[in-house]
Amino acid sequence: MADRYLSFTATAPGRFLTARLGLPQPAALSRWTAERPSLDGHLLHLTAGGPSGLDLAPVLARTGLPTTAKALVSGAGSGTGSSAGATDPATAHAHAPAAVAAVVLDATGVRDVDALAEVHAALHPVVRSVAASGRVVVLGAPLDARDHHQAAVQQALEGFVRSLGKEIGRGRTVNLVRLTDASAAESTLRFLLSPKSAYVSGQVIGVAAEGPDGPVDWDLPLTGRTALVTGAARGIGEAVAETLARYGAHVVVLDVPQAAEDARRVAARLGGSALTLDITAADAGERIAAELPDGLDVLIHNAGITRDRRLVNMPAERWSSVLDVNLASVLRTTDALLAKGALRQGGRIVATASIAGLAGNAGQTNYGASKAGVAGLVRSLAPRALAEHGVTVNAVAPGFIETRMTAAVPLFIREAGRRMNSLAQGGLPVDVAETTAWLAHPASGSVNGQVVRVCGQSLLGA
Repeated sequence: MADRYLSFTATAPGRFLTARLGLPQPAALSRWTAERPSLDGHLLHLTAGGPSGLDLAPVLARTGLPTTAKALVSGAGSGTGSSAGATDPATAHAHAPAAVAAVVLDATGVRDVDALAEVHAALHPVVRSVAASGRVVVLGAPLDARDHHQAAVQQALEGFVRSLGKEIGRGRTVNLVRLTDASAAESTLRFLLSPKSAYVSGQVIGVAAEGPDGPVDWDLPLTGRTALVTGAARGIGEAVAETLARYGAHVVVLDVPQAAEDARRVAARLGGSALTLDITAADAGERIAAELPDGLDVLIHNAGITRDRRLVNMPAERWSSVLDVNLASVLRTTDALLAKGALRQGGRIVATASIAGLAGNAGQTNYGASKAGVAGLVRSLAPRALAEHGVTVNAVAPGFIETRMTAAVPLFIREAGRRMNSLAQGGLPVDVAETTAWLAHPASGSVNGQVVRVCGQSLLGA
């Protein structure tokens, strides 16, 4: 269903009326297309807290954003920036190109409260110049358990980033990446500094030190790889399957027997194959492994259902059916495929959580429990799966996404869901799909155990 309010606020009368009434004024988001694969404008690179030792310049130069010597600047206020050509942010802004598509602030060297002032000094003069649908990415360091001053100020960056994300407006996003190695974060920076991350804001993403295993084809990174997507006959699952196929994967479209016709249609369109089975069956994992004797590279747990009702009115069947599809089947299938070695070395598992599981939602105790369980699965299994099988495990947590399911929600609840995030609009299935594809990327092996919200920085929870 079209977002008529978003369309109305794009008109002159709409802007005037909503401004007078103090109503949200969402900006249409710039998403990836083949014709516009990158943001419009230049990238500005600043530093706070002194030199960090990160070799960011070559990585940022490969993000797809046009860069110039003037746009790529190091140094952020008094006491920072020791590299040649470093300057303070006000001077950097004065000499940078007018259209600033993105700002990357390296704050990994911030170790005390005084250095936090440099974060303000770096971004204060440049935030207004970031273009609509632009990006601000702050780079932080892992918290040092041996230095509580460093841990305190690095944790402070989270509050800073989430607060800036809620005030920056105009479809711009703000995220924090914790890293120690720039090359290991290349896939993450490419994603966050592109139109593919249009609905991802206010997130904190940890990146380990491990870099890509070998050369990466950034245009078709999944060529020669097999990806299985559950619940892929329609909606978000279909969008995920389309995106993985666009990246070169052979996609196995899995859905229930009742959706066999739709599954075959999607598979045929994508040049993939269809597999129909009940994912809650005790032998679902074994049957998947038998259908894919050569193995699997990417496993996307997308299938899910809702059976909403307040707890006092919820019969046991509504509770158990949601937990069985959304959580128990994910656990059983993952265990079976790992045990059989069906996921190849370098494989990726991406499960679907939800902000309902992270923040709670009235009438969804069953759904919230199941999706919180997915987050728990990811955080516990990720280190063991990587150590024992060479497989990463992550999750996406969608917020309000424009699907047939949300189109059936009553008008006022639907409007509240759309507006209650920093971008003041609902996301699209492709937003979840692009985030899933980033986590499934061969170069994303350094991203593990993460639960990334795709919610426009929902006002529910953090």
